[in-house]
Order: sequence, then C-alpha cells, then structure tokens
Amino acid sequence: CGLVMDTVTWKRNGSAGVEFTRLGFGTAPLGNLYQAIADDEAAEVVASAWDSGVRYFDTAPLYGLTLAERRLGAFLKSKPRDEYTLSTKVGRLMRPCPPSERSGIGRWFEVPDMKEVFDYSYDGVLRSFEESLERLGVGRVDVLFAHDLCSFTHGSKAASDARIEEFMSGGYKAMIELREQGAVKAIGGGINEWEVCQTMAERGDFDIFLLAGRYTLLEQHALDSFLPLCTARGIGVVIGGPYNSGILATGPTEGAYYNYDPAPPEILNRTKKIQSKCTAHSVDLKVAALQFPLLHPSVVAVIPGGKSAEEVIANGLNMNEPLPSALWQELKAEGLLREDAPTIAA
Repeated sequence: CGLVMDTVTWKRNGSAGVEFTRLGFGTAPLGNLYQAIADDEAAEVVASAWDSGVRYFDTAPLYGLTLAERRLGAFLKSKPRDEYTLSTKVGRLMRPCPPSERSGIGRWFEVPDMKEVFDYSYDGVLRSFEESLERLGVGRVDVLFAHDLCSFTHGSKAASDARIEEFMSGGYKAMIELREQGAVKAIGGGINEWEVCQTMAERGDFDIFLLAGRYTLLEQHALDSFLPLCTARGIGVVIGGPYNSGILATGPTEGAYYNYDPAPPEILNRTKKIQSKCTAHSVDLKVAALQFPLLHPSVVAVIPGGKSAEEVIANGLNMNEPLPSALWQELKAEGLLREDAPTIAA
C-alpha cells in the first residue's frame, strides 16, 4: 500500500478542505518533456510516487499536449477517488493540427499533433475543464488552476495584463461557479511569477496558488509581499520547481540548468556557496532545496517532477532527512538566505 507521508489539510472559509501530501508529484515529465519515455516507463514513474506515499498529483493539458493527463488518468483509474488529491489547469485548449504546426517542437517529444490555443474566457475555461475530466477519467478535480497568466509565457507585462483582464472578466467567473457547484474544492493560479499571483490574490477570491520556481533556496523575493498576503488571507501555496529546473538538484556543474536555460555565472557561484555550507553540515544540497519551501507556514506542498522511478524514490527519501537548524542560521549569516525566510517547521 506504499509508505505513509506527512500530510497537511488546507482549510479556508469554512470549506471542507483539501488534503495534500507534503511531497506532491508534478507530471510535466509524463508529457515527454525534453525526452520521450514509453507508456510503461511513465506508469512505473507514477507507481513509484504512489509507493513512496505521494497522494497529491498535479497535471495540465499543456504537458505533452494532453499526454500527461491521459497517462496520469490511466494510472489513477485503479485507485479509489477519495485516496488522492488532483489538480489540473485551464487557460489553454488543445486542438488537432498538422505535425509541422504543433506546439512545443523541441520541448515535447513523441506527443499528439496538437496546437495550444490560449483561452481564458468563461466558455474556454469550462470547455478546458470538461476536456481534462474526460482525459483523466474522473468526475471532479480537487484544485483548478488558471495556467500561465505571466509575462514569461505571453512575452511582456502588457500581454500578461491583457490575459489577466480576459480571465478576471470571464474564466474567473466559471471557476467560481465550479467551486460553488462542488466540481472543484479550490481555485487558484499556476504561474511562474509571484507578482502575477499577488495581482490575482488582490483581485479575486482564490484559495491556492501553484508558484513555480519562485520560492527556493536561490530566490526568496516572494517574501516581499506575496507570501505575507497568503499568510494573512489563509491562502495555500504549492511550490513547483524547487530545484529551479535543475541546478539545485545537480549542483553548480558545467551546463547546469536554471529557469529552463543554462545557469548564468552569478547563479552558479551562489549555488556553489550554498552547496559548500550544506556539505559542511553533511547535508545534500537536494535535500535542503526540497525541504526549504515547506518551512513557510503558507506552503502546503512541494512538487518536483520526476522523469524516472529512481528520481521519484529519491525525492521521497529526501523528504525524511533531518536538517540541522545551524545550516539555516549559517546561510542567513552569510547572506545566502533572507533573514525573514521561515526556517523552523511551522
């Protein structure tokens, strides 16, 4: 039946709550991100997460242009619906197209010939949600995130702002209705920029945000205003990309990735300093990187991806490694971690 893993129940506004395992599983690798894996390998990866005690799974139509949702759904089909927590995303519709026009060439491999169509409207969000339910083979999801309303995706702040307007005047209303109907328990945004999460939190009634790569050992700017706002309002936060897309897992090696690109010299240098402090305390950099975000009281879960069963099993083991408080104190003393970053388990 798998290992038991620490869980936290997020509750707000008298809701029934959503239970998260502190370690979740991000399914972008199931969508053949950067490399193709076979169906049986993908099933083995998810099974490894389940056997490690993971019961929170996050997916999106974008991942593998529908492939990740289908693969995850195939695995979960044999599991009782009340035994796991599931989140997916809205904001893109996946539409068939000629092979030469498919989205994400060079990023997604051996995936359906689909083109992403951004649609944050009322109808677009409902349609996206219905199509996800069908691919996943479930009648409900626990958390629904508006996906990628950020400059990183849309190319500029002006374009991001326009998408936020489109969403708040359309898709947001659909998400509120789905929550009221009980089709989802919680709503929020799955976004690469904390500033956009904050804008949304200030403009709407959101429950949980999935913030990718922006509250890690290397980056704590979200402490300026976004995370305090979440704490004040009882908003939960899921942290994606705890390794900053690679470097905090591999260490500052030649060709290490940071934010989907080769790491610049200053990031390599900072990572090297953090790693040397970890080594001095007999701590693996990966362990510190995985556990650090969870020390913030608003963070309910952290969701590294895993492209192999070995990686997934290692993440589970790394969650249970004890970390000395002296490590955090030293990182703060050396200016490698913000003074106001919570470092004692809440």
